[in-house]
Amino acid sequence: MEMTKSTAPEGQTLEYLPSVLLASIMTKLDVSSICSVASTCKTFNACASQILSFLPNFHLIDIAPPMKQLTPLLPTNPYLKSIRVDCKRLDDKAIDCLLKPSLEELYLYNCEDFSGKLLSRIGFQCSNLKSLYLGLVAEKRGRSIWVSDLEELLCGCSELESLSLMFDISMFLPDHSALAWTLASPNLVNLEIGEISSILMSEILSPTAERQQQLLPSEMRTPMLPNIQKLCITVDYVTDTLVGTISECLLNLTHLDLQDTPVIEPNSSFDLSNSGLQRINQHGRLKHLSLVRSQQYLRTYFRRVNDLGILYMADKCSNMESISLGGFCRVTDSGFRAILHSCANLQKLRVSRGTQLTDLVFHDISATSLSLTNVSLRWCNLLTDHAVVCLAYNMDLNVLDLRECRHLGDESLKAISVLLKLKTLLLDGSDITDTGLSYLGEGVLSSLTSLSVRGCRKLTYKCISSIFEGSSVRSLQNLDLSYLPNFSDNGILLLAKTRARIIELRMRGCPLIGDSSVMALASMQVEDGWWHGSSLRLMDLYECRGITQLSFRWLKKPYFPRLRWFGVTGSINAVMVEALKRSRPLLHIACRGEELGICHWDSSEGLYRHDREEVDELEQWLLEGENGTDYGTDFENDDGEGGMNEDYEGEGGPEIAVEINNGDDEMVELL
Repeated sequence: MEMTKSTAPEGQTLEYLPSVLLASIMTKLDVSSICSVASTCKTFNACASQILSFLPNFHLIDIAPPMKQLTPLLPTNPYLKSIRVDCKRLDDKAIDCLLKPSLEELYLYNCEDFSGKLLSRIGFQCSNLKSLYLGLVAEKRGRSIWVSDLEELLCGCSELESLSLMFDISMFLPDHSALAWTLASPNLVNLEIGEISSILMSEILSPTAERQQQLLPSEMRTPMLPNIQKLCITVDYVTDTLVGTISECLLNLTHLDLQDTPVIEPNSSFDLSNSGLQRINQHGRLKHLSLVRSQQYLRTYFRRVNDLGILYMADKCSNMESISLGGFCRVTDSGFRAILHSCANLQKLRVSRGTQLTDLVFHDISATSLSLTNVSLRWCNLLTDHAVVCLAYNMDLNVLDLRECRHLGDESLKAISVLLKLKTLLLDGSDITDTGLSYLGEGVLSSLTSLSVRGCRKLTYKCISSIFEGSSVRSLQNLDLSYLPNFSDNGILLLAKTRARIIELRMRGCPLIGDSSVMALASMQVEDGWWHGSSLRLMDLYECRGITQLSFRWLKKPYFPRLRWFGVTGSINAVMVEALKRSRPLLHIACRGEELGICHWDSSEGLYRHDREEVDELEQWLLEGENGTDYGTDFENDDGEGGMNEDYEGEGGPEIAVEINNGDDEMVELL
């Protein structure tokens, strides 16, 4: 190293580092970080251009790149095994760019603008695929999917082990599409379908006599999808017939996740009853079970299931590790207690809309051998603080979801204060106060990564002091302060002073939040000056009435360099929103109240089906103590067309690398 310092001309030290060393370091980073590094100097840029030709994984889901920027990032690469991309800005023209013969894993999110051609081309070009995820294919008007597209996909990908088709299959494919599934890979063990009719699903697993006449003799002897171990589907109605068919046909099933979304109240022949629950887990291999009735379209429940049905199910579910039940309005404490006392291996318990669930369910939980790690009791309005006191005997809890349990108060927080392994705490709509949050203490707050107090109307700006003062809160990354009528800019000023590494901050529906909050967050320094500028990747300001044009000026470059999702009321700020979109085209801007983020906890009423969180390793290194670059405050006041200093070369992921291309082509030759 001393020789390098003595021989290297000043300002050119990086060029004297071995290229092999630089490449070895950069291959440890994700694609976003590689693009960030490439935008800093010519040496890193050249190295990044080379490693993209032998990078094994290409994961870029925190932004949605257009075709123009994606193509240079995906050169010919015989070593590429995995691609994960947000395709919101792509269409069928990007198929050849995305599909590589060497791929074993392909995850394409938000494929609204693609047609069924995507499925058929995957089957033709990616015969080595083992895992495939396709989200929202052909959701835009005018796009279509044909049965032949599905057939070519299943026939061509003969090595598939995991298949997720996260769109409404029933909308595009007629009933006779059940025959296409005879072509599915015998290696398929995980199957996930976004929406499908219960009749079609039953037909896929157990063809009727009419369908059997259309099958070849060899196909009739082979069970449909014989090796499925994990099945996650959303249907129109969960019925006894569907549950019975799944239990009888899928002999190796260990994970069953069924959710339905009725549009009308189901009759007895199209509903789940005690008889259907009795048929669950006939082969005794089930470890994870989720049965949820969503109220997305209609306020309805599983009205034909009572305690007797749950008792039948509990007798056959003694080996269960995870149970999620939603919408069982006639099940009382007796039924839920049967689950706790029958399933000795239970680690995850989730009950939503348990309208008759009370504290008595957990009264003697300390006498059981249970060691729960994940508990969710959402919309269980009869629960009080006593239930939380009893649950706190499970010292290994790392997720506690008590959203919309409106009778919980500060005594619950006192009980929770002993849970030193807690990572996620969701208290939406509860009756807690600023003082109550201080009861959590340094023990819980030092381990907590996600905290939601959305809709806790007694909280004020002083809740920030309760959370952060007097404790070393360094792990908290996700904070939801939405719908707090008394939470003001003063709270955000206190938050900025803490220098906490908040990554996701939600403040929607806070009428007292205004421009001062945005300015404080934009100029916030993280971790004793190690990192200058806001660490936020998500900020939700929807229905914050104090947001004006001044806030939008602070949302342009170089402020909020890592911001990927932004929520704001578009109808009031339409002109400024359009200007911001032009200034930062790769920023996800939500103007209609939709929830933000890849995997927000509000996105599902049942089990979390996916955990695909991407980690930006460059940012991790910076947070651990590398000195950041001072972005300065050189900011041009304009009408929204530019809004950035073209000489700026800070971090910020591929978004900055793409946008800076207009200012200095040599520095971003990669893109």
